[in-house]
Amino acid sequence: MSGAPENPKKPHVPVLLRPLLHVLGPLSGVWLDGTFGAGGYARGLLDAGADRVIGVDRDPAVFTMAAQWAGAYGNRLHMVEGTFGQLDTYADAPLDGVVLDLGVSSMQLDQAHRGFSFQKDGPLDMRMGGDVPSAADLVNDADEETLASILFHYGEERASRRIARAIVKIRAEGRIETTRHLARIVEGCLPRAKPGQSHPATRSFQAIRIAVNDEFGELVAGLEAAERALKPGGRLAVVSFHSLEDRVVKRFLSARSGGGGRANRHLPETEADAPRFERLSKAIGPDDRELEENPRARSARLRVATRTDAPAGPVDRGALGLPKFDHLGDRRT
Repeated sequence: MSGAPENPKKPHVPVLLRPLLHVLGPLSGVWLDGTFGAGGYARGLLDAGADRVIGVDRDPAVFTMAAQWAGAYGNRLHMVEGTFGQLDTYADAPLDGVVLDLGVSSMQLDQAHRGFSFQKDGPLDMRMGGDVPSAADLVNDADEETLASILFHYGEERASRRIARAIVKIRAEGRIETTRHLARIVEGCLPRAKPGQSHPATRSFQAIRIAVNDEFGELVAGLEAAERALKPGGRLAVVSFHSLEDRVVKRFLSARSGGGGRANRHLPETEADAPRFERLSKAIGPDDRELEENPRARSARLRVATRTDAPAGPVDRGALGLPKFDHLGDRRT
């Protein structure tokens, strides 16, 4: 088994990696890291004993950045540009495990030209990959009601209507093209943050990023694809960073492990589907050591489940708590 380079340039610390590897136990076989990013999870899986890891990311730039260390793993690491929803097509045999790290990586936040961060002025982009409309397209073209719905449903922003109204008013004078410009608009609609509170634009930037990248659609498609891809006994591990994501993962695993129940207690009982997963533990959060090493982990939650031998089947997406509005319309082709 080949190891990591002796003196690699260390990437950002992957969140909840230690508890993830502890819960998964001794590793072997073929694993898929669905959010390759800086390679932290892939390297952790390989160093813990996985025979091979398929690293998938929709952002092609991450593979160029991995070139300085990836060669040390030889053919044990295979990198693929792709998405969650297609992860069951990237291996030629059922997988021993799938790991999904949701949200935006710190590596992307650090690159001002990607337009993810309100703390760094850059073009209002936020695209993780693919030929899709940018955040600037969304902010400047969506109507006020759609903007308010995005901010409320994806960012849980209580001032969503006030912010959407301000965006529409200001863009009438000229397009909103930079992260700093959008952040100033949002800041002008909200009280000044108190010490220890997050930046006023945090929720709005999260919401717009989720909408631009269709992150909830990709998440559900990825969970469905993982069910199809995993062999009996294979493990699914998902790290989420906010309550909206965690709720979808929790409800999916509950429904697929036989705990979904009836949507309405007055409906007649039907024969329950055989469980497709067995949950290994409750949600796992960061310990004090991790919070000290990586404050970004404070809201992270890890959920892990084992695939049964029941065949994969259709998922009732309506029971997963997804926002019920069409924020994409005809914008995405």
